[in-house]
Amino acid sequence: MKYTPINASLFKKNRKKYVNYLTSNSIAIFNSNDIYPVSADSTLPFEQHRDIYYLSGLDQEESILLLFPEAKNPVHREIAFVKETSELIAIWEGKKLTKADVTAHSGIETVYWLDEFPKIFALLMAEADTIYFNTNEHARANTETQTREDRFIEWCKKKYPAHKVAKSNPILHQLRAVKEPEEIEAIQKACAITEIGFRKVLEMIKPGVWEYEIEATLIYEFTKHRADGFAYTPIVASGNNANVLHYIENNKQCKSGDVILMDVAAAYAKYSSDLTRVVPVSGKFSKRQKEVYNALLGVKKECTNLLTPGLEWEDYNKEVGKLMTSALLDLKLLDKADIKNAPKEAPAYRKYFMHGTSHFLGLDTHDYGLQSEPMQANMVLTVEPGIYIPEEKMGFRLEDNVVIQTQGKPKNLMANIPIEADEIETLMNQ
Repeated sequence: MKYTPINASLFKKNRKKYVNYLTSNSIAIFNSNDIYPVSADSTLPFEQHRDIYYLSGLDQEESILLLFPEAKNPVHREIAFVKETSELIAIWEGKKLTKADVTAHSGIETVYWLDEFPKIFALLMAEADTIYFNTNEHARANTETQTREDRFIEWCKKKYPAHKVAKSNPILHQLRAVKEPEEIEAIQKACAITEIGFRKVLEMIKPGVWEYEIEATLIYEFTKHRADGFAYTPIVASGNNANVLHYIENNKQCKSGDVILMDVAAAYAKYSSDLTRVVPVSGKFSKRQKEVYNALLGVKKECTNLLTPGLEWEDYNKEVGKLMTSALLDLKLLDKADIKNAPKEAPAYRKYFMHGTSHFLGLDTHDYGLQSEPMQANMVLTVEPGIYIPEEKMGFRLEDNVVIQTQGKPKNLMANIPIEADEIETLMNQ
């Protein structure tokens, strides 16, 4: 890891909150992710499952977290199982976590080697009535690969068919959506690193630069400042590429007169930031580009001010639709007939703005949280309206990360990252 580990007190708080939701006499299990193969002997870099990290701070493969708050033996109420190192592993991969390391990172006092898991688990399952499995029920999840968690669930159901089964995911949707101060601090750090990268690319962007050169500069700056890396696959889209919402090729040359949409941000200590900015390749927006840009920025500011505790997501999205419709009318992209004739399920503004305005942000870029429930203080959300005009070969999206406050306007964690059109032009022409 490049980041400074988060204090174990955060993970202790997270476990305490989680076990309060468990039914009586229950065990909950959380597994690390696999290391996924590419082909031959190649593998993808290890990425820890965010749920076990959220509850333990452990960032190592082949780890298991067991929580059993009513275990008869108090030492078995929180247990971490980790892979034991060896001289061979130490030579080829480096030493793994010691038991003392695990306790330091997680605050868990009882640590066993992984090969002891079946024996200890059998002992504790004899006491328990219910086991909580950690399934992936995120609204955007679409996973075909069988995970380590999936294999464990199959094994456990066969070996212990008489136990009741429950789900951890609904609990984690509640808990992970509302951030602790340490989590907000980590996201703020990711935002600060993102700012460094963004300001650096403003210095290099000019006609003839390649999208991948911008990407390369960003990952250099992020890594230099101890980020985990990109929080998600970076989008550096010049000209009409910006009208492809998930454009990730980043292999075109930037031309004079175009704008570049950059949806790219850093992660720190597993916590994501999520930034989008639009800048002119030539260092100055055209009259029409600035007109669209400023209209969109106005929508974004008004959207942000809507975010308060108790706001229903459905009401928020309706208000955003009204704001965007008004902006598109002013830009003469829509007229009153377009609005009147559009079906209710596909309002006219969707022609130019076809994605969501906000999503939860945290350990995952599209983090856990339920849009069926009202917004709460200390939720971290993106605000990212867009206007996409393929016929004019330009696409705009502006995005910041904000924390809902108990009272007043949200706190913008990206307030220091330039966003006003005039400021961007000034920085690019220094």
